[in-house]
Amino acid sequence: MKFPIALLLLLFCLSQTSMAQELIPLFPEGIPCESDLEMQVEDTDIGRKISKVHTPEIEVYLADNPNGTGVVICPGGGYTILAYDWEGTEMAKWFNSFGVSAFVLKYRLPRWESASCKDKVALMDAQRAMRLVRSKADTWKLDPAKIGVMGFSAGGHLASTLSTHYDKGNPQSELSVDQESCRPDFSILMYPVITMDTTYAHMGSRKNLIGAMPTKKRESYYSNEAQITQDTPPTILIHANDDKGVVPENSIKYYLGLRKHKVPAELHIYETGGHGFSFGEGRGQVSMWPEACKAWMQGRGLVE
Repeated sequence: MKFPIALLLLLFCLSQTSMAQELIPLFPEGIPCESDLEMQVEDTDIGRKISKVHTPEIEVYLADNPNGTGVVICPGGGYTILAYDWEGTEMAKWFNSFGVSAFVLKYRLPRWESASCKDKVALMDAQRAMRLVRSKADTWKLDPAKIGVMGFSAGGHLASTLSTHYDKGNPQSELSVDQESCRPDFSILMYPVITMDTTYAHMGSRKNLIGAMPTKKRESYYSNEAQITQDTPPTILIHANDDKGVVPENSIKYYLGLRKHKVPAELHIYETGGHGFSFGEGRGQVSMWPEACKAWMQGRGLVE
């Protein structure tokens, strides 16, 4: 059986990368909206699936030859589980192979949280993760202006929420980490959930995040295509036309919103690939997305 050269090179690169160096809790001072959940980990044929996250943290993958760019990775799973390796650690190793340091976010999952906290905790965790990585830019040999976010499916909703619901930091905070901006410098959105509009929403993610009968205000707040401004980060979106889990209109609506506000954007919709394809191996043309993504990053000066 013959394998494409690009796939062989990808597998070689992944085999050469280092393992995670560190696990860092996001809220050592005390977890806001803390629950009494006990994390569960299930080993599957696509790696670990994690649920009921109690302690949010980042898993650190520093590149051996860093080029200054870093990315926070948000695995997907419908806001119920995290496909932690399939859409997390394996991606981090891929980024390391071309000099990008990566940080896999183990965020709290709305499905398991209390009614008063369920729509808040994931965004809290993503915002703190971005601040934390930026605060350690010198230590980790990062350019604080080249730190982005990547998200898959519901993790793509979280990444796009972070990209449209950020702040410049609180200079009055007693915690130095909270003085940092949580705005990503770029976004990579993989078959993302974007909208909460029931016409195109992924209903499982919607219910887990904002409940079965949310107010129009809450629905609009988390419909990220409606929250784009001219300051939303440059974005690349990857989707498959035959995705029946999260329909490609999600990416299309976000792309059109970016165009409306003159934000640099690139959209790739492959004919086939389905949903949750990770690297897309064995799924046809969609397996070319890593090269398209890397080329986009090169065009933006994020990698050489």
